Amino acid sequence: MRILLLFVLTLSSLYAISYKALAQKSDDATAGFQDAQSTMSMTLINASGQKRERLMAMKVLEGKSGDKSLMEFLSPADVKGTKFLNYEHINKEDDQWLYLPALKRIKRIASKNKSGAFMGSEFSYEDLSAFNVNKYRYPSGEVTMGMFESKEVYLGESIPVSKYSGYTKLKTWIDPKTFLILKIEYYDRKNELLKTALFEDYKQIKGVWRMGKIIMSNVQNDKKTILVWNDERIKTGLSDKDFQKRVLKR
Repeated sequence: MRILLLFVLTLSSLYAISYKALAQKSDDATAGFQDAQSTMSMTLINASGQKRERLMAMKVLEGKSGDKSLMEFLSPADVKGTKFLNYEHINKEDDQWLYLPALKRIKRIASKNKSGAFMGSEFSYEDLSAFNVNKYRYPSGEVTMGMFESKEVYLGESIPVSKYSGYTKLKTWIDPKTFLILKIEYYDRKNELLKTALFEDYKQIKGVWRMGKIIMSNVQNDKKTILVWNDERIKTGLSDKDFQKRVLKR
């Protein structure tokens, strides 16, 4: 009887966690890297299964008011030299710029266009921004429990605050031990399932959890994009000067 009561109390305490608090724990689980550098492969897979490969260099700077990131395409030739710069902001829309080497010009991504596809992939510009708890509302309040690959996980729902978001809601599966995100479902403006993202190959670098792979599947057009991080290093000494707009044309 005592064991049963203890089990019930433990289960009740799990359900009593607010989803916003859980989302903050998830955010905290990957915080503290200061800065990161890596190479990334992007695999575009169309509805027929045909693949296109791209290689990028990635830099990220952690910041209290929002992270900054810089992505540069290294290959193939048709996208080589293209750069994407993102300034995350907690209380306003992010600033995003795309440098197009063929035109030798910097294009600012308007907030109303952030739901558009990034470089022909199944990731939107919105998806490339760092996650921040304050950019979402949490209507469900307390979390529920769901299943992921035959194990019980936290399941919560969030709604983007931005009026320019391409999503009406996100459903997120979170590991109850590590608080790492395992899966997200993205619902479009018609409230229909648009995409599913699987987050895999997490690893700890200098004690900090870092993501290794994202598989983004569009359930409406049967296309898929896979991002893989390689040779990632953290705490490398990057600073704000490495993320100024002028580096786009450098």
